[in-house]
Amino acid sequence: MKAMRDTCKAALVQASPVLFDKDASLDKAVKLMNEAAAKGSELVVFPELFIPGYPFGMTFGFRVGCRHEDGREDWKRYCDNSLVVDGPEVQKLADEAKKLGIYLSIGYSERDAVTGTLYNSNLMISPEGEVMNHRKIKPTGSERVVWGDGNRDFFPVMETPWGPMGNLICWESYMPLARTALYQKGISLYISPNTNDNPEWQDTIRHIAIEGKCFFINSDMLIRKTDYPQDLNGADEIAELPDIPCRGGSCIIDPYGHPVTDVVWDKEEILYADLDMQKVPASRMEFDPCGHYSRPDLLELKVHED
Repeated sequence: MKAMRDTCKAALVQASPVLFDKDASLDKAVKLMNEAAAKGSELVVFPELFIPGYPFGMTFGFRVGCRHEDGREDWKRYCDNSLVVDGPEVQKLADEAKKLGIYLSIGYSERDAVTGTLYNSNLMISPEGEVMNHRKIKPTGSERVVWGDGNRDFFPVMETPWGPMGNLICWESYMPLARTALYQKGISLYISPNTNDNPEWQDTIRHIAIEGKCFFINSDMLIRKTDYPQDLNGADEIAELPDIPCRGGSCIIDPYGHPVTDVVWDKEEILYADLDMQKVPASRMEFDPCGHYSRPDLLELKVHED
């Protein structure tokens, strides 16, 4: 492990996206980036699919073996508001991160420039404007109606002054081998953009922080029923949702499983924290999952990066 800077000034953004509107979501992200940077933040983290939002509770009219043209219209609208990774919106984020001198992590719906397939993806951007993309390897449940299986950009890790930084999206973190793929790269910052507002998830994130001996940045989203566009064809099913379909629950956990921040529910808020990065090497004295506590003669993970 290389020497790392003692403290990381992190900002964790729990906010509502502007659903189905990439331009307004991007403007909101840039505004919040500037707000966090003005308070000295060096790392700014946004939730899963912040651009153009997570269509929580929507089915897009999908029925096995059946077509639903109204649902197809909603899906096409979402597709049109998804981003191409080398498009102008991503470049705007990179330029803004460079201008502000921050590391950025932000979730977005990615549209493949060649095939048109959508992917649930997450960007990591450096202060130099370097962009790394991660495509969720397996959309969860009915997410597969919207997004395809990631076919590249599986486990990127960005070098930072605080050690290697990686991310897994939502339920990817329930995949033990996916977690290990990041541990093998020595990550000290584990970013989890997600929509897991269930109480059990709060136990999971503590376990992963302890297991990986890393800071776990739990980045959840706030979605209110009033956030949905009023002219969607899926308005009837949206009407059946609770007032706050996704309550958030964002927080940061240290390598010992202890909370660094409060857990925030039911509101938009930027959580600020000074992360004591020296806890990462110190915590590995007794246990290092891919180092002195591993048995490569017995157990081995082979990762197909290409």
